Amino acid sequence: MPETLKLVCHACGQANRVPRDRLAAAPKCGVCGAPLAAGKVAELDPATLAKAIQDDLPLVVDFWAPWCGPCRQMAPEFIKAAAALAPAVRFAKIDTQAHSEVAARHRIQGIPAFILFHKGREVARAAGARPAADLVAFVKSKLAA
Repeated sequence: MPETLKLVCHACGQANRVPRDRLAAAPKCGVCGAPLAAGKVAELDPATLAKAIQDDLPLVVDFWAPWCGPCRQMAPEFIKAAAALAPAVRFAKIDTQAHSEVAARHRIQGIPAFILFHKGREVARAAGARPAADLVAFVKSKLAA
């Protein structure tokens, strides 16, 4: 029997089971039909983030704010990194201005900040704007360790 992965839909928050060997086949949420591992960056709310951190696939979260120049500069690079690591790693972002309680819970002291989560645990974190290639290398090195 193939290994199945739990993936929370970033659009509706519903948990889905996806066979690992079907990740590259663009699986969709069984409830809302949104893509589950399409290499896109999802804007999450606190409740969905709390569920998505528990996923079986690694999740990179960008903690950002709309007034932050480096955050806006980093956004296209974050999108490139998401596309480069799909479908093995999922990417999301959360607005620290709108959801300051999430930033406090994760001890975010400066933005942009990136946290790599896997199966409910924080694996690593990085801060500051960087090219997509640097973010990809960071994620790969931490997952290989």
